[in-house]
Amino acid sequence: MTSTILKRPIFSGHDSFQCRHLWLKKGYDFVKSGKSFAADEAVVHLGVGKNMVTAVRHWMRAFDLLDEKDQLTPFADWIFEDKIGDKLRGFDPFLEDDASLWLLHWKLVTKGYATSFSLIFNDFRRQRVEFGKDHFSRYVKNLAENPENRFVFNPNTIGSDFEVFAKLYVGDEKSKDAEDIVSGVLTELTMVNSIHRDGNTVYHIPETPKDNIPLEILLFALLDDPRIGLSINLHFLETEPDSLRSVFAITPTGLLQKIRDLAGKYPNLLVFKEDAGVRELQFKEKLPVFEALKLYYHAS
Repeated sequence: MTSTILKRPIFSGHDSFQCRHLWLKKGYDFVKSGKSFAADEAVVHLGVGKNMVTAVRHWMRAFDLLDEKDQLTPFADWIFEDKIGDKLRGFDPFLEDDASLWLLHWKLVTKGYATSFSLIFNDFRRQRVEFGKDHFSRYVKNLAENPENRFVFNPNTIGSDFEVFAKLYVGDEKSKDAEDIVSGVLTELTMVNSIHRDGNTVYHIPETPKDNIPLEILLFALLDDPRIGLSINLHFLETEPDSLRSVFAITPTGLLQKIRDLAGKYPNLLVFKEDAGVRELQFKEKLPVFEALKLYYHAS
């Protein structure tokens, strides 16, 4: 929609490589050891091709693991840091729990560094139930024609970015490389369906109750959203960009049930009020954001 305003959109940087499963851990260890992506030996230390070095850095930024100065973020440490002695520092260094993938998905969309992902989940999927590369390219072209948006539309760049989106969430079914078919780090979430029709492939992001998202991941998302104070209206969580329903594609009834379940599980932290048509979630106490993840990972 032409009303969408983009600030310094980024539609490239991955060199057409989707993020593969072990890249983030490799990248984390690489930066943690004090190495630089600009160094000639980065190829050797990361164990990837030269073009992939740039892609690893891009995805670490996109998933909020690196800041603008290529420093590791607290989120990166909480997920990927290895054991030190007998003390487990990172919650899930090798992304063995799907909960960690939901966290990465949340960060990818809400950080907004990789612009296409934010656009697709927040707005574009609601405009088209089924969509392909050409549909998305026309959508971005319309955005570029808005005088308030200052970027040059390049159909090849947008098309490549969309293909990377598809490979990240669905896989590359046409690839001769078996690793490509399963290597998109978020394919296991099965959030995006591919549909083959009349020789073309289109995609669909169905809204479902998302019963497989742990409540604590949603609690983290609520605490991670700087727009949310001590209380938040359910309508906000249903309709706003970067809100729970937009990012996770949860049905309204599924979201309502999850909010009720969250308040029921943690009554010392939350209360959900449904009075006179007003549905509001209130925090009795706002935990530090990563304490929400301790509730999940330390109980698993």
